[in-house]
Amino acid sequence: MIVGGSFIGLVILSVPIAFVLAICALIYIFVSGNTVLLQSFPQQLFGGLENYGLLSLPLFILLGEFMNVGGIGRRLMALAVAILGSVKGGLAYVNLGANMMMAAILGSTVAQITIMSRLAVPEMEKQGYPRDVSVAITAAGGLLAPIVPPSMLFIIYGVIAQLPIGDLFIAGIVPGILIFLAFLAVIGWLGHKHDFPRSESLPLPARLRAIAEALPAALIPATIIGTILGGIAHPTESAALGSIATIIVGAFIYRELKWRDILVAFGNAARSSAIVLFLIATATVFSWVITFENIPAQVAAAMQAMTASPLVFMLMLNVLLLMIGMVTDPIPAIILIVPVMLPVATGVYGIDPVFFGVVVCVNLTLGLLTPPVGTGLFTAALMGGVRAERLAVLLLPFFVAVLAVILLMVCFPQTVTFLPGVL
Repeated sequence: MIVGGSFIGLVILSVPIAFVLAICALIYIFVSGNTVLLQSFPQQLFGGLENYGLLSLPLFILLGEFMNVGGIGRRLMALAVAILGSVKGGLAYVNLGANMMMAAILGSTVAQITIMSRLAVPEMEKQGYPRDVSVAITAAGGLLAPIVPPSMLFIIYGVIAQLPIGDLFIAGIVPGILIFLAFLAVIGWLGHKHDFPRSESLPLPARLRAIAEALPAALIPATIIGTILGGIAHPTESAALGSIATIIVGAFIYRELKWRDILVAFGNAARSSAIVLFLIATATVFSWVITFENIPAQVAAAMQAMTASPLVFMLMLNVLLLMIGMVTDPIPAIILIVPVMLPVATGVYGIDPVFFGVVVCVNLTLGLLTPPVGTGLFTAALMGGVRAERLAVLLLPFFVAVLAVILLMVCFPQTVTFLPGVL
């Protein structure tokens, strides 16, 4: 009770979640009288980072930084325009298509929303789209980043659950496509409701030129995903190859990535990586305390008393995840939930750990765009100059679409497990 009260109190006081986890672990040690555990505290803290899979995290962050300043995002947007042609609401579909391509490179919702807000929203507004709807479509496209591989959430889940990160990347492909298709349907409905303008058809020479210019940029996601699916490289190695490819494309082909930009990108990636890795280290200590307290076994007993059905368990879990996602960012939420619920899911209900991880990650991504904490929501509102409350209302159809995909995955786990089983 003291540890739980301390946790809630520190969160209310806006103490950074990484420090909350470490402080609560120390409080438990002193309250329980197990001060001998203090000798293992530093070992547990550093032991949480002794995982080869975690090396891919800073590399993917670095790749995103390079892409942000290398002119790649603008050319992917032009590629989507060239492919689509003239259709009603064409620029909205282009926005989502470009988001899909960016998601295969960045893996970060906030970074993706920031880039796409600069690229897509001004152009959509210029062509007659309502600004608030344009920002909502851009923000919704950011939800693809944590799902379409490479995904930062999958990396963190794989490290905590001790699962091959490549399997999680492959398992995220079908859910990512399903959400993309569901968003296309939502945009079609919005286009009818708001009478979106018809996009202009590019002349054939301009279309071919846009495709040719974007081909080097398209090689980056192809390098990342292709080397993983082909068994040529592990996710960590593919992240390194993708970063090198981004430097080559941005610096020597597009000639927009300067040496000073590379140095700044390294600094930004180091800061971002340090924040996430410190959070993982303190979460490892907190998980160690949870396991020592035998909390997973207690939760398992409570869940078994409520239901013996794996389907009902997953439905109940999704409701819990939705509530947690509204008040906590996905990374700390995964770190808090997985050590407690994964042993219950696999040990009591026989649920596949890869399937469990994909459902958890997809569900928690919704929290990025839900008040009161949603960092993606407030980033999009700030970048787009739209009130966050208005944006939250406009995003409701996209939330319903994601919930429908989650329900489909829960009822038919093969949608997640099929592709990893085949490959």
